[in-house]
Amino acid sequence: MTRWASARVLGLRVRLLLTFALLGVTTTAAVASGSYVQARTVILQQAQDAAVLSLTDQLTTVYPIAQLPPTQADLDLLAQRLSDRQSFAVVVYRDMRSPGGAEIADPLTPELRREVDDGRIAWQRISRDGQPWLLIGTQLALEVSDGTSRPSGLEVYSVRNLVPEQQSIDRLATRAWQTGGLSLLLAVLLALLAARGVLRPVRDLGRAARRLGEGDLSTRLTVRGADELADVARTFNDTAGTLERQVGELRRMESDARRFVADVSHELCTPLAAMTAVTDVLDEEAEHLPGDAGRAARLVSRETQNLTQLVNDLIEVSRFDSGTARLALDDVDVAAAVTATLRIRGWLDRVRADLPPGVVARLDPRRLDVIVANLVGNAFRHGTEPVSVRLRADADWVTIEVADQGPGLDPTVLPHVFDRFYKADTARTRSEGSGLGLAISWENARLHHHGDRRGSLVAGNAPGGGAVFTLRLPRDPADAGGAR
Repeated sequence: MTRWASARVLGLRVRLLLTFALLGVTTTAAVASGSYVQARTVILQQAQDAAVLSLTDQLTTVYPIAQLPPTQADLDLLAQRLSDRQSFAVVVYRDMRSPGGAEIADPLTPELRREVDDGRIAWQRISRDGQPWLLIGTQLALEVSDGTSRPSGLEVYSVRNLVPEQQSIDRLATRAWQTGGLSLLLAVLLALLAARGVLRPVRDLGRAARRLGEGDLSTRLTVRGADELADVARTFNDTAGTLERQVGELRRMESDARRFVADVSHELCTPLAAMTAVTDVLDEEAEHLPGDAGRAARLVSRETQNLTQLVNDLIEVSRFDSGTARLALDDVDVAAAVTATLRIRGWLDRVRADLPPGVVARLDPRRLDVIVANLVGNAFRHGTEPVSVRLRADADWVTIEVADQGPGLDPTVLPHVFDRFYKADTARTRSEGSGLGLAISWENARLHHHGDRRGSLVAGNAPGGGAVFTLRLPRDPADAGGAR
């Protein structure tokens, strides 16, 4: 049940939505992250290159200084000239303790100082007070009279604020995620459209399959398009058409077979009535006939009775098959009715009866007599005495159990006990009768119904051995005649 509920919750529509949403989120995240990293790198690189170029250009305008070693005033003036609105400069002379712009010299890192001291133009990005900064440093060279240059001992550092660039990067990231959100919404809308296009034919197929399973063999699907779903619809229509033709042929053959059985059974009634009259005479004269003639007369009489019973059973079965079997309901004292069934057949002394008085139910007494007689007779023929009949009742049901002390029913026999013409020869000591008695009893039990409560007849084995047949009938069946 849990698996079915979870399967319903995670239906095809939900799975399509989740798939498209996951695809949209993944794609958006990948694109946004890649774009963010690339744009951040480009923006910072451009800012860094521009800052280096700006510092180089500014140095050409203010260098060389008038004298070396410079005074502190020279360093401060050079730092002031190299500073602008977005950056400030720090000028360091190796032999002087105080650099120009000393109040902001602390951002300089040892790593940057070492690279500049090696004669390279170096840069480094740092974060200070929650703001990004770009540090650029270079060493100035001193030209001598022979045209060569040597280190001047001056180091110039530019500290540039990267807040404008960071704001540009943040705006770009915000737009990227906004675009991603719109992409996700678009993916969900596309998923809904795709789910609608895919699920509509699937739902139509499900409804058609249910109608077909309920017996509407004329169900067909409307074929739209030429895709795989259209192929499924065409296959369904072809299958439904083939099934309709085959079932129609089977129904026709079954109807012909039932009609044949009913016609033959009715046609046999008249000659059997004449034969029964003759066998009655033979029964009276059998005692006076010599040896073989007497035995032949008794054999003919017994087989004529069996044939009559078989024809009557076939007529009864044909009524069930044609749906014309009806209940003749009456208020019945169940204990008295069961006792009468046993007494008429001479079984009253052979059966252990547990029949509490006062159990009244609205039943068909004739059909109750047929069921009880078949069950008790079956116990005598195939079981071992003593045979017991037990009656129990509650507000809704009447229950009658018929049990014997025989070997019981083989598990392979149980599913077929109520099949027509079924004889469990391997499970019983003897095999008599037509094989229709239990089938007719089962049909008579099912004929009694009240709302969704329908009578039943169940076969089983007692824990201590022996077969047990349990009949359950509603106490107040519907008055609609019992038609199934």
